Amino acid sequence: MARDNLSQASESRDEPAYDLAIIGGGVNGCGIARDAVGRGLTAVLVEQSDLAQATSSASTKLFHGGLRYLEYYEFRLVREALIEREVLLRAMPHISWPMRFVLPHHQGLRPAWLLRLGLFIYDHLGGRKILPATRTLDLRSDLTGAPLKPEYKKGFEYSDCWVEDSRLVVLNARDAADKGANIRTRTRCETAEREGGLWRLSLRDIETGETSTLRARALVNAGGPWVEEVIRNRVRMNTSDKIRLVRGSHIVTKKLYEHDRAYIFQNGDGRILFAIPYETDFTLIGTTDADHQDDPGAAVCTPEERDYMCAAASEYFAKLITADDVVWSYAGVRPLYDDGAESASAATRDYVLKVEDTDGAAPLLNIFGGKITTYRRLAEAAVAKLLPYFPKVGTPWTADAPLPGGGFPHDGVERLVTELRTAHPFLDQRWALRLVRAYGVQAAEMLTGAAREADLGRRFGWNLTEREVVWLMEREWARTADDVLWRRSKIGLRLSGDEVADLDGWMRARGALEAGSTASNAAT
Repeated sequence: MARDNLSQASESRDEPAYDLAIIGGGVNGCGIARDAVGRGLTAVLVEQSDLAQATSSASTKLFHGGLRYLEYYEFRLVREALIEREVLLRAMPHISWPMRFVLPHHQGLRPAWLLRLGLFIYDHLGGRKILPATRTLDLRSDLTGAPLKPEYKKGFEYSDCWVEDSRLVVLNARDAADKGANIRTRTRCETAEREGGLWRLSLRDIETGETSTLRARALVNAGGPWVEEVIRNRVRMNTSDKIRLVRGSHIVTKKLYEHDRAYIFQNGDGRILFAIPYETDFTLIGTTDADHQDDPGAAVCTPEERDYMCAAASEYFAKLITADDVVWSYAGVRPLYDDGAESASAATRDYVLKVEDTDGAAPLLNIFGGKITTYRRLAEAAVAKLLPYFPKVGTPWTADAPLPGGGFPHDGVERLVTELRTAHPFLDQRWALRLVRAYGVQAAEMLTGAAREADLGRRFGWNLTEREVVWLMEREWARTADDVLWRRSKIGLRLSGDEVADLDGWMRARGALEAGSTASNAAT
């Protein structure tokens, strides 16, 4: 198991303090940790569950500018996100790739000229270089019109990007750890209080119950949907800042069409809905916008939301989509900064960063809102907010730095797949592509020495082998079957209940064995 994945012993008063302690292992927390250590700061990140356990693994999985945000005049946010699409595409070509979206014109909703004007702005607002421009489609002859009802005759096709959201989080954490950050999963910050000019955090290991403390010069609250709870109940401060919890639900259906384009549908209620090719054999449909009042960690796609998405998609697809077509659903809670908008759909997706350092006390940086496309810019801005307290910090660096596995051209996936299959002939095309999409150039390192499939150890189901699971446990903080099957991958769509239970039992046994070995070595 990775050294930085192990619970640490209680630290003595003499141990040097970290520069930053970060609460929250979502995309913002891990992005900030990576940016900070790359500039020379020391950082520790604590996450009470698995990395990307909540909101950051429950997105629509797009790097996009947010076409509909133009209607709310969020031009700065859209421009920043559009510029970031191509920055991120170059940095992580294994887990992110271009995708074309088809927007059918719906008679009675937004007029065609308005859609084309919005897409013209979308094409030119962000300095697009790699991605192709918008084009007009005759849906009566274009293959993208075949799955749709015949009344949809005209459409527009534009560009955005796909991203494997939970892998994005893990790879940011991995890069941060490689540069010296201490990443502690399954570790809850019970309290954080100022003491002697520093922050003192009291921690509890969720699995063992062991407690420990650490000190830091600055505290970053990247708690996502728990950001307000961290302020009130763990830091124990009053705040006038509030977040609006908005639940976004998605459904995954059996494959609805054969081509590789996605759809964006306008709905009569003013919302939009995506239908996206997913994991080769499925279609992802989402999302909803509903105010959420309960525990963010318990969010689920409700039957009402499922039926709403089935009905909305059925307005466009020739095939009637029902609950029987749904093979999986998920929901995440977006922690939007409460700007007083009347509806959840209209609430700002922009981020707000606020420092609290009354009377020169150790600073607390609270992160409100944000969206996955602008996570890197948010991280830069967060570290910039802390510059007055760390004047010798280095300059921004992440715009030109690939994530682990991403050191190859943005159009180089096919070449990597060919090289991997040549080196390991037992791999079929689908297996090799999945490994390259997950690990990039590091897929070859994972398979080092494997001349036949048997060299990868036992097969747990689909094309998941012992070699890969050990990699995920040792390098990516995976502890349970859910970590592997739903956050490090989506192989959970393929495995039976018995296969999942077998994998989980094997991982827990291996983890217990390694923990016992570590404890024995420490004792001697």
